Amino acid sequence: MPVTHHATESAARLNAAGLRSTAPRRAVLDALQPGGHLDASELYERLRSELPGTSIQAVYGVLTALTEANLVRRITPAGGSARYEARVGDNHHHLLCTSCGRLEDVPCAVGAAPCLTPSNDHGFEITAAEVTFHGICASCAEAKKSV
Repeated sequence: MPVTHHATESAARLNAAGLRSTAPRRAVLDALQPGGHLDASELYERLRSELPGTSIQAVYGVLTALTEANLVRRITPAGGSARYEARVGDNHHHLLCTSCGRLEDVPCAVGAAPCLTPSNDHGFEITAAEVTFHGICASCAEAKKSV
């Protein structure tokens, strides 16, 4: 398999985070790099042909390691499975369609972390805020109108 620019970049990111650069870790980072919010099953399906010996458990293990190293962000919508994205460190938020589960990125509400301040911080030093806006996406709203 030829080494791609993404694979080289992924190896460098893994090394910088103090993780060994393994084929499964590079493959997961590469699969998340184009954007989007994938769950472990979707990642497993994408990687099966590239890594024929991999398992869903291995994908979960890789996702845990990458999340702990802050190379991947885990989003767990209420009532849904955890999803993962490569976009980290910018404190962005999400829009979630409560009908189809579509998840989209939205910039920080104010612009700089933590961008939202709680009414009582209970002595915490706030470093980030995670917000998920719930609603109906345009496709689901249109489908609802035509029923």
